[in-house]
Amino acid sequence: MVDYRGIEQRLSDSLGLRRRPVAVKFQEAPPAGVSKFAGTEPSGCSFWRLAAEGHTFYTVPGDHYNCPVGAHTHNIPLPENRTHELNQVLSIMTSIGYIKTEDVPGIARLPQTPGVVVYAPLGDTPVDPDVVIFAGAPGRLMLLQEAALRAGCAAQIPLFGRPTCMSLPIAIAQGTVMSTGCVGNRVYTDLGDDELYVAVRGKDLPKIAAEIETIASANAQLLAYHRSRRAHLATL
Repeated sequence: MVDYRGIEQRLSDSLGLRRRPVAVKFQEAPPAGVSKFAGTEPSGCSFWRLAAEGHTFYTVPGDHYNCPVGAHTHNIPLPENRTHELNQVLSIMTSIGYIKTEDVPGIARLPQTPGVVVYAPLGDTPVDPDVVIFAGAPGRLMLLQEAALRAGCAAQIPLFGRPTCMSLPIAIAQGTVMSTGCVGNRVYTDLGDDELYVAVRGKDLPKIAAEIETIASANAQLLAYHRSRRAHLATL
């Protein structure tokens, strides 16, 4: 398997990450030696917080029922007695102007329902991840996005926001994407107002990590260049 511990260390050093990147894997059955999540959380993205804190575990579809929107993006059908909850949440969001009704069909989804979802800090992942979630300051994650561009692994779509969990199926299908996050995600993950996300397709991660030092070095040189130009050319 890929040296994910080494990749996490390289990226954390280059990007100055304060949070551990989270590896996510959608698969049919639990991996050997990994514990099932025990307890309840209000959303699927809550599991990102737990993994970033150092926990490795897997969830089953029922663990995702508390967030109808997140369940929708993960292609997890709600049980019959809870199917109304998705429409309830969407009705609230449309009634207050958060989204428009015509936005709903455009919400990206996984192509099929996972049997389990495995979450882990990147360096501890027991399986090759489908997607890796990075959270951090825009000026630092900019380097990750530029490394993805240099590696030819960036999705050709604009920065997007709500719902944040939509970034996972988009990254898996199209490549690295940046997300501003959404208010629910920020509550459930403790993401700061000065942070955003980059979601990287798992199979692209080694190529992107191989470019990060080149990009970090180039940015350091350009920083000095632009500071010098400003000092010589700015009159106010």
